[in-house]
Amino acid sequence: MAPKSDSVEEIVLNFVNEQNKPLNSQIVADCLQKFNLKKTAVTKALDTLADSGRISFKEYGKQKIYLARQDQFNIPNADELNQMKEENVRLQKQLEEQKKLIGEVEGEIKGLQSNLTLEQIRDRRNKLQLEVRQMEEKLEKLRGGVTLVRPEDRKMVEDVYRDKISQWRKRKRMFKDLWDAITENSPKDLKEFKVIMHSTSYPQITWAKNKFMTAVVSFTGGAWHGV
Repeated sequence: MAPKSDSVEEIVLNFVNEQNKPLNSQIVADCLQKFNLKKTAVTKALDTLADSGRISFKEYGKQKIYLARQDQFNIPNADELNQMKEENVRLQKQLEEQKKLIGEVEGEIKGLQSNLTLEQIRDRRNKLQLEVRQMEEKLEKLRGGVTLVRPEDRKMVEDVYRDKISQWRKRKRMFKDLWDAITENSPKDLKEFKVIMHSTSYPQITWAKNKFMTAVVSFTGGAWHGV
């Protein structure tokens, strides 16, 4: 149901006064659609209010611009404006302080949320206590002279170690004897000879290197696999 004509005028008047800025009929009609007011009814109410002097209007060509009467408002003087500015500054400062306090409270809340709950603390304590007991049991075994490695296992590892060391020393000695025999009468400095042995840039050097490797294998009876 559409509002009565007097109520339409009151609705339009209240809206114009609340906005307190230049308005045309289309803007007013669009904003008052929630009251089920048609543009025709809004335009008629605006004209009635303007004719009765309850609102002001100006014509710009075919369009009318409506405005609330300014004499109904209390316009502050210069002193009142300054007081309002000072009050605004004070309120802005309070707002910043409140924002700071809110930020601190939010930080405390996040910190509390990141902490362990009582149940989690108890569970963590129980796990740590279990780990401590297990470590104490191991420590008691060590203090009591418990053998962690069997003698036969230790002997086996030591035998393997001694065998590998022996093979390494034997092959090192074999290579040194062969190296000394090859380089004994060499006119070149040994450092230069080593550089030549590691180079593969020229065919004659490659050939010499292959001959050297063949001699080493022959000397060691095919057991040499590198140094």
